[in-house]
Amino acid sequence: MGEDPSWARKEGGQREPPLRLRGARNDCSWKEEARSRRGGGYTFKAVQTDKRFRAVATLSLFNSGEVRREGFRGSQVNSIQERLAAAAKARQAEAAGEPAALTPNMCETATPDEADAMSYDLYREGYYYYGRDCAHPGSTFSYTVSSLIELAAFDARQGAEFIDVPLLMMMGSRADTGYMTIDCYEGAVNAPHRALIEIPGATHIQTYWVPEYVQQATDHLVKFFGQYL
Repeated sequence: MGEDPSWARKEGGQREPPLRLRGARNDCSWKEEARSRRGGGYTFKAVQTDKRFRAVATLSLFNSGEVRREGFRGSQVNSIQERLAAAAKARQAEAAGEPAALTPNMCETATPDEADAMSYDLYREGYYYYGRDCAHPGSTFSYTVSSLIELAAFDARQGAEFIDVPLLMMMGSRADTGYMTIDCYEGAVNAPHRALIEIPGATHIQTYWVPEYVQQATDHLVKFFGQYL
């Protein structure tokens, strides 16, 4: 691993109680920036084999294939074969002309009280961010059941050793998705320079929209790309 620049060392700071989107003003002025960052896992995957990249940075990486296979934090490891069988059955039905079956939309099936009781910040805060405060009319929380066939085959971590350009990875210090960023970072052993930065106090969703966290991430990006591009 190459030496981290001085600005790329992990930051400390007190951990504050999680912010809630519920009751926040319905202002998504940060939404476009947030959308551009949701592809951290896909960006990490693309740079492994596309050698046009000169440097790469991610914020709040989400390894979607791992979560589709294993469930969030390994909560569905034992059901993958059953779920793949259901996906294959759904694809066969689509081929026969039936409408595509969809997975349940959490933002429609759960009540606010049920969302508040969810175990993970990712889903609890995501319910409000994606389902209400920053919802897009053309977006849905549902997937086609058959899409699990492709999603389960995706893995952002696999091939991380092919990354051979400077790498910056950022995550909230309170992000329950942070294990995915760390896993991918540890696999990028051939990056000539790599840095792992925590945004103090931030959860996964809060790095999308909370101004102070967005600003911190932006400042790191400016410095990183200013040095390596």
